[in-house]
Amino acid sequence: MPSLSVLHQVLWLLGLTVAVILVFQRFQLPTSLGYLLVGVLLAPTTFGPTIHADQVRPIAEFGIVFLLFTIGLNFSLPQILALRHLVLGLGTAQVALTTAGVGLLAWLAGTPPAAAFVVGAVFAQSSTTIISKQLADQGEEDERHSRLGVAMSVFQDVTAVPFVVVIPVLASAAGLSALGTELGWALAKAALALGLVFGLGRWVLRPLFAAVGKRRSAELFTLAVLFVSILAGWVTNYLGLSMAFGAFLAGMVLGETEFRHQVEATIRPFRDVLLGLFFVGIGLLVDLRELAQVWQWGLLGAAVLMAAKTLIVAGIVRAAGIDTETSWRTGLLLSVGGEFGFALLALALQNQLASPWLGQVMLASVLFSMIAAPLLIRHNGRIARLLSPSQPRRDDAELRAPGDVAQQLKGHVLVCGYGRIGQGLGHFLHEEKIPFVALDLDPERVRDARAAGEPVYFGDAGSLDVLDGLGLGSARLVVISHDDTGAALRTLQQLRQQHPQVPVLVRTRDLSTVEELQAAGATAVIPETLEAGLMIASHALMHTGVPVTRIEDLVRLQRQQHYLQQRALFGGREPGGLAEDDGQGLLRLKPMRVPGSSPVIGQRVSEVVTGATFNALVRRGERLRTLEPEMALQADDVVVVSGTRAELLAVEARLQGWRAPPSPRTSPG
Repeated sequence: MPSLSVLHQVLWLLGLTVAVILVFQRFQLPTSLGYLLVGVLLAPTTFGPTIHADQVRPIAEFGIVFLLFTIGLNFSLPQILALRHLVLGLGTAQVALTTAGVGLLAWLAGTPPAAAFVVGAVFAQSSTTIISKQLADQGEEDERHSRLGVAMSVFQDVTAVPFVVVIPVLASAAGLSALGTELGWALAKAALALGLVFGLGRWVLRPLFAAVGKRRSAELFTLAVLFVSILAGWVTNYLGLSMAFGAFLAGMVLGETEFRHQVEATIRPFRDVLLGLFFVGIGLLVDLRELAQVWQWGLLGAAVLMAAKTLIVAGIVRAAGIDTETSWRTGLLLSVGGEFGFALLALALQNQLASPWLGQVMLASVLFSMIAAPLLIRHNGRIARLLSPSQPRRDDAELRAPGDVAQQLKGHVLVCGYGRIGQGLGHFLHEEKIPFVALDLDPERVRDARAAGEPVYFGDAGSLDVLDGLGLGSARLVVISHDDTGAALRTLQQLRQQHPQVPVLVRTRDLSTVEELQAAGATAVIPETLEAGLMIASHALMHTGVPVTRIEDLVRLQRQQHYLQQRALFGGREPGGLAEDDGQGLLRLKPMRVPGSSPVIGQRVSEVVTGATFNALVRRGERLRTLEPEMALQADDVVVVSGTRAELLAVEARLQGWRAPPSPRTSPG
């Protein structure tokens, strides 16, 4: 039975974590920063309850193991081989240049050569944890800069292995011959691990999961996933390499099987909780008393770390022939410090290669960069566009529309944005033989679409010259299919000033921007989330035997009423629950019972439900199919109404016989 002190520590850890993460999610802040804050608050150097890092660290390390395992699921061996020239070349160049460049700066600042090498090695690492989790939260994990950045970050984790060998050898001053021998052994062990995991894994894992899958047992499948990921980590750990490396290899093997998606769904809860513990463990390393003395040096170190890595990565990626914006975005992703940097720092302190003061400065530098990283990654696209030149590269010039293309177009559809929605629209237009032309700012996407024979050109839809070059004046319709509201407003402004007669359809994610887009001149605004709800409802009604004509009438009515039934929803208490001020234009739907003592019994619905919208009436447990506002209310009726919070309070006050509160719109002052 665990001791009371251990139980107290667990309770403090879980209770404080729940409270902090609730606050961070409420304000849409990166949860990784919340876990770091929990670690700082529970560190031995702070006032109040504390927990021991030694009790958290062994369990938290499995968070990195499971993270690398899930990353491996999405990076199969064929993909790695396809990226080998980029990832291996760029990854090696990034680690070498960062280590050399930062190490040189540290040496020039007076740091001893061996310690300067450690500084460069620590700063060269990037956090695969923060990068991949933040990109997944943003829905960017499948974009080009994301896959390149994550692949290079994983390669950095592999390069941590030689650093683990080099640092103790530098401390012992054993000479270059001993260093070469140790590095050779490390490479041999890595090759052996690769052969064991891939060789035995391909021979064993598919039959194993096929047998487990036949049992249709979620419990057995979960046990198998945990066993395989930890076993692969144990193999590489036994060979003197990191457990995370073995888990990554096992994930790559399973990523080529039909079980990949179920494996990922099974491991995700374990990964997320244990990754949280890992960040708590990092926070426990922070000594606030030392930090108070070195924080300014830590900020300077974080600035050097992030600036140097951003410039180095962007430079080498651009030199590899990748477009400027993608290069900057990749550099911004990798600018963050990494968790393996902490491991190298701990090893250097253990071998007395760095002084305690220098250790705290490096710890603060990496920590500050990790705190800033989620915000930097969240806005990587916006920052990259500011850093990129406004004109396309010279080798993208052929992606521009030729000067005479406007003369060849008439009665066509102009599509602004050729992503998922734009391409889907283009396929329908092509099938119906309706001429169209599309614009996009992703050179790679434009190049691929052009190679496939589609009329797509590179250009900014916010530029009137670009739109006129694609025959805007003779277009029958303009569709803004991207989801950048700011860019859509700029395009609408340009269109309405010069070509007010051209109808414009605008896609948006939800109702939060509909009124603004309509005011700017959009002919129609299509909220993506609500249209998805209509589509699901249409298919459901069709499968239950409702005639197609009736379904079309229902959908048409919803659009005419501006999606009233989909906007008015029950709130609930689940994460992301709906409320009046959710920023999406949604209204709260609420059932209200008419008590037997209500003064409105016998009155018409239209007299009682004013301001809000009358949606339904439930009488004696049955929902009435026919709704008439002139119906008289009876005791125990349940009136279902929708509206804002103030409107609902006013209706409820009438039903209950209260004095209605003043409406915010009519109150004085």
